[in-house]
Amino acid sequence: MKTSMPEYCGKASRFVAATKWYLLLALMQVALTAGAQELTNSTTIRFRQSHWDVDTALADNSRNIGGFLGWLDSIASDSTAVYRLKSVRVAGAASPEGTARFNRSLSAHRAQSIFDLISRYIQLPDSLTTEEYEGRDWRGLLRMIDADTLMPARNEAMSIVSDIVTADSDNLVAENRAFARLKRINGGRTYRYMYSRMFPSLRYSRLTMEYEREALPAPVVVDTMLPEPMFGDTVVEWIPDEETLTPEHRPFYMALKTNLIHDALALPEIGAEFYVGRNWSVVGNWTYGWWDNDHRHRYWRAYGGDVAVRRWFGRLADEKPLTGHHIGAYAGAVTYDFEFGGKGVMGGRPHRTIFDRCNFYCGVEYGFSLPVRRRLNIDFTIGIGYFGGNYIKYEPSRSGRGYTWQSTRHINWFGPTKAEISLVWLIGRDNYNK
Repeated sequence: MKTSMPEYCGKASRFVAATKWYLLLALMQVALTAGAQELTNSTTIRFRQSHWDVDTALADNSRNIGGFLGWLDSIASDSTAVYRLKSVRVAGAASPEGTARFNRSLSAHRAQSIFDLISRYIQLPDSLTTEEYEGRDWRGLLRMIDADTLMPARNEAMSIVSDIVTADSDNLVAENRAFARLKRINGGRTYRYMYSRMFPSLRYSRLTMEYEREALPAPVVVDTMLPEPMFGDTVVEWIPDEETLTPEHRPFYMALKTNLIHDALALPEIGAEFYVGRNWSVVGNWTYGWWDNDHRHRYWRAYGGDVAVRRWFGRLADEKPLTGHHIGAYAGAVTYDFEFGGKGVMGGRPHRTIFDRCNFYCGVEYGFSLPVRRRLNIDFTIGIGYFGGNYIKYEPSRSGRGYTWQSTRHINWFGPTKAEISLVWLIGRDNYNK
């Protein structure tokens, strides 16, 4: 059967057009099946000061967590591609206030909190996970200062923070000195501005996941490492159940102590010290020894106590609270009765008010707490100040019954009023020496 030339040309043209469409569809299919796309997403959780427990009511925590889990849900329900987990990055950070050691530990705890939270919904292999513990997030603070044109004394603050960022990260002494200068700028107003407006955003942890997506030529059932979808198409807010979060407690630092000098003089002493934050602590000591051998008129009696406020400083203090150098101020009261068979001395006036029965002292102190074991320190402290009050002199009567008052005197002493070589037992979470 013969075909005319016009009819042949028409068939050829239709064949060429159809071939082009088939080639185009084939190329699109090859591109879809051969190409791999990288997908990255992250979520950020904010924390309250000195805390690492997840608070869903703080900032946008609930929305951020719910949105991220919704993204994981969309991957799990996607039957058009295969998803391969490539990496997991976990980061934690803290605002600059507080010691460098405490903030680094805080950053690690915050990073672990978000890792544990997401691990409840999807397996996060350790082999693909990297951690970053920022500690004091100076770089984040520098970016905020650079973006805030309304900040008071902005240029001076930016210069100091830039020096900290570019300096040796192991030089904590220089970093702390720069931080002290930062707090003094503009009479402290600049620091208070940063503390209230910038520092809360530096208390965070962030988890970032990276997937490789490879499209399939046709919808298939893919067995991925993700769980079954848990959410609908739209995720607005995440409400955790009671078992989702494990509350953590703020680190606690405390010490029990005894002054070995007083103990050696048969005047036992017990003391307690509490760390209140930002390198400050409060101390209370109590001494009580009430010995007597009445038929020989021998007395060795004293009781009283003092309180003190201390400021810690130096490299060891930056690494761990209640360790290293400290200065402080103290005040106390004591009464005593000393006699060795002859004349005796009694502090204060007996049978009067508490203010009459005691001698009082106050002063300033310097000391150094030296780590010796995992939970033990030796604290050397010397104090200089004022000691004053009334005291009486007496002697036993010739009959051996009773005592004869001799005189009442007043003491005003300026000089050393405190000496300690104390054995210190460290108590509390993370309160131990390396």
